[in-house]
Amino acid sequence: MLYLASQSPRRRQLLEQLGLQFTVLDVDVPELHREGEPAADYVSRVAREKAGAGLLQVAGVPGALVLGADTEVVLDGDVFGKPADAAAATVMLQRLQGRRHRVISTVWLVDSGREESATSLSEVSFAAMDESAIAAYVASGEPYGRAGAYAIQGLAAAHIDHLSGSFSGVMGLPLHETARLLRRFGHPV
Repeated sequence: MLYLASQSPRRRQLLEQLGLQFTVLDVDVPELHREGEPAADYVSRVAREKAGAGLLQVAGVPGALVLGADTEVVLDGDVFGKPADAAAATVMLQRLQGRRHRVISTVWLVDSGREESATSLSEVSFAAMDESAIAAYVASGEPYGRAGAYAIQGLAAAHIDHLSGSFSGVMGLPLHETARLLRRFGHPV
């Protein structure tokens, strides 16, 4: 039985896109970037902690397989989490516009005796956006609950002029890497 340790509607949608049957677990893992922690290490740690917290919830289920993931936007070494409010979203978008940034998405798959991970690294750049375009995007509500204050699959697509890497990884779950991990665990994809 496959479990997704995430409440993200995007991750659910992406797993469904693979035609997978799964159950969603509600895990509470703090997403706190530690001082001096490299961005890739932070993303991997949070994804692993989500998978581990999920596995604890289903420890008594024979054959339980738990997937945890995390995705973060990184610019100039700074990790852009989810904006707390409109002001934070505006600041993030002001910094991202007209620049190229990295998106790190890591997936951990764990069961009672094994754990493996895979990471997707993508590069995204926003075209230059004036203040009114940023304000309109923030007012749409789309930046909330999303790393870097944008959704590549939504209204932000009109402002993205370059993507190198995994579209699904930028959304929050790199499907190629996820499918490969599932196959290694013997789970049909």
